[in-house]
Amino acid sequence: MISYDDFGPEKILEIYDPKVKLKAFLVIDNTALGPGKGGIRMTPSVTKEEVFRLARTMTWKCALAELPFGGAKSGIIASKEEIKNRERKRELLIAFGKALRGIAPEMYIAAPDVNTGEEEMRWFVEGNGNPRSTTGKPKDLGGLPHELGSTGYGVFHSTLVALEFLGLDIKDVSIAIEGFGNVGSFAAKFLAAKGARIVAVSDSKGCIYNKNGLDIEKLIEIKKETGKVTEYKDGEILPNTAIYGLEVDVLIPAALADVINESNVNEVKAKVIVEGANIPITLDAEKKLNERGVLIIPDFVANAGGVISSYAEYMGYDEKKAFRLIEEKIRKNTKVVLERAKEKKIPPREAALEIAKERVRKAMA
Repeated sequence: MISYDDFGPEKILEIYDPKVKLKAFLVIDNTALGPGKGGIRMTPSVTKEEVFRLARTMTWKCALAELPFGGAKSGIIASKEEIKNRERKRELLIAFGKALRGIAPEMYIAAPDVNTGEEEMRWFVEGNGNPRSTTGKPKDLGGLPHELGSTGYGVFHSTLVALEFLGLDIKDVSIAIEGFGNVGSFAAKFLAAKGARIVAVSDSKGCIYNKNGLDIEKLIEIKKETGKVTEYKDGEILPNTAIYGLEVDVLIPAALADVINESNVNEVKAKVIVEGANIPITLDAEKKLNERGVLIIPDFVANAGGVISSYAEYMGYDEKKAFRLIEEKIRKNTKVVLERAKEKKIPPREAALEIAKERVRKAMA
């Protein structure tokens, strides 16, 4: 069920192109601050409800990052076979770009998301005809590809601020990262370079664990070559679901939604959770973790590096300037949220929502 409120959603589009058999959704949640910004998710099971929840998260994320964008999100239903088939994927994205002429970039600006990257953004532009209809494009189209690690870089800085807030040193804590795609691998890379001990990493095939720490550079290479983190030899191989219950100080869920839920919330031992993925914890599970005193940095605070990079691209900034902006904004926002949470004795998500809502309401007035 999609629940409507004062903020939105403003527009829900269901797109069907019988010629190429494209089935897609676009939810434009709120455009008070600017055109709706949000990625194109491509999975076999994407639903309108999921797209709405993600669009709403984008409304808050852009408001909190003080960007001139609203919130939106889109989803294309595609089978695993279609996702693997380059030509089929291209056909679907061109058709989707074409279907959104007149809507993108006026009301919606696309970006990469699950199973879409810079190449897919090229195809979307090909169909749409306007390079400003998306960010995260290849460099030759004036883009700052998300493959540069902007989201992971933001998650890294948010983690640092959370640890500073608790008076902990990055070198003294153990970290587990769920998901080793674009977000998880870059967060791991930046954290390891800072001296962090990353003891566990998981992907869809399994989890690799070594309490003394993993060699992240080596792990990135292995994942690139074999497609699996479990091919890393110096560690214990566990099922990928085991990562949530490991004895670690920091847990970074950086892949899919709702992975921490009623079924496993009681196993979580981490003191700090930094949400690299969008909505990785169900609301009920988050409530339980808050009651137990776990510090949770919400998704729209921690993983806003991607949308900040999108803004930098939109403004024509180079990579260096974009990364400086990500560091500045993520550090500032994480601090502001944690300070308000402490002062008002409320969970960080509540504090972050208050700030974001104040900014959107002001723009709607």
